[in-house]
Amino acid sequence: MSVPKGVTMRKLLWLTIASLLLVLVASERSALRAANEPGPNGLQPGEPAQVGMAAAPLAQIPERMQEFVAQKQTAGAVTLVARRGRIVHLEAVGLADVESGTPMQKDTIFAIASMTKPVTATAVMILQDEGKLSVDDPASKYVPELADVALPTGPPKRPITIRDLITHTSGIGGGQRNQGSLERTVELLAKEPLRFEPGSKWQYSPGLTVCGRIVEVVSGQSYDQFLHERIFQPLGMVDTTFFPNARQQQRLAQLYKPGDDKKSIVPTEHWLSELGPARTPNPSGGLFSTATDMARFYQMILGDGRLDGRRIVSEAAVRQMTRVQTDELTTGFTDGNGWGLGWCIVRKPQGVTAMLSPGTCGHGGAFGTQSWVDPKRQMIFVLMVQRTGFGNGDASDLRRVLQQLAVEAVDH
Repeated sequence: MSVPKGVTMRKLLWLTIASLLLVLVASERSALRAANEPGPNGLQPGEPAQVGMAAAPLAQIPERMQEFVAQKQTAGAVTLVARRGRIVHLEAVGLADVESGTPMQKDTIFAIASMTKPVTATAVMILQDEGKLSVDDPASKYVPELADVALPTGPPKRPITIRDLITHTSGIGGGQRNQGSLERTVELLAKEPLRFEPGSKWQYSPGLTVCGRIVEVVSGQSYDQFLHERIFQPLGMVDTTFFPNARQQQRLAQLYKPGDDKKSIVPTEHWLSELGPARTPNPSGGLFSTATDMARFYQMILGDGRLDGRRIVSEAAVRQMTRVQTDELTTGFTDGNGWGLGWCIVRKPQGVTAMLSPGTCGHGGAFGTQSWVDPKRQMIFVLMVQRTGFGNGDASDLRRVLQQLAVEAVDH
């Protein structure tokens, strides 16, 4: 080996060692950066240590869920925790069907009820991104029947906007179940007297059902087809549907309620149980899904509208949906919340949300399912159960335990 003039062998040796050290440091930093960033698929299995989490608290989650099963609080549960694009916890405990002894599986399918609402909101925002509507448009521009809505005392002071519908501030009453087609359902809702002046109050309503009909009118597609083509298919949400097929029906979890003795659980039916040809897609609460499918949808939100290199909705639209749009109005379903566009927002963490960051957003469902995103920690929490009659699912101990242990794994 020839040595450059003026360079001693010792100096050359030190230069070589220094160069090697620089290469090693750069390699380590690159590996660390890769471990803490979403993989090429946007959401991949990972180890807790890859994303700055401790394994021990996460390992307690299935143990605690099994305790709820033993206490007859639920037949079974699927829980998922993700951070920085890595699924670091996905477990199933208990039974999907007690009578048949069918074990709960990680890919068990659940009726997610009102967790459908953020999906409907996203569909509306896709159309806004395309300039086909604005959330500040009068809803009657697309659904003429809404031009004639009235309070018991007379016409409202201003028209209902899409924003009112999507934030539960429209004053529209009525139930959240479909009455035939979406067109017919909205016609009937428009005949109901308004409960209050639009924008003056928050009250949970079938406003997202009206938004689903607006999606049909503006897009020229059926509501379920629009969701399939514009959201579920590009996100790889292969088990999210209004119409589970024969194979998917074999993976459905049974709904349970408390027995008369309060020490047992018994099977019961719900409004989504009828899967026959008369069924129509319900934008307020009709979807079935899995824990991993919902995680993909929520990871898209964490990715400012993108997943797998595919843009579903604009970054600006995500900001609109996941920021409080209801000012100081008191909203449900737990204290300290506000409402975005179709999304519940944690404004002041307390009680069941005490461990979450301000700005955490998500939604629950009537049968106990929960999905939430903590943007500050870049975390996703998904709880899948099928139970009714156990009180407010948004304030459940199951939700609290899942979130607490997941956050402890970060703050260890």
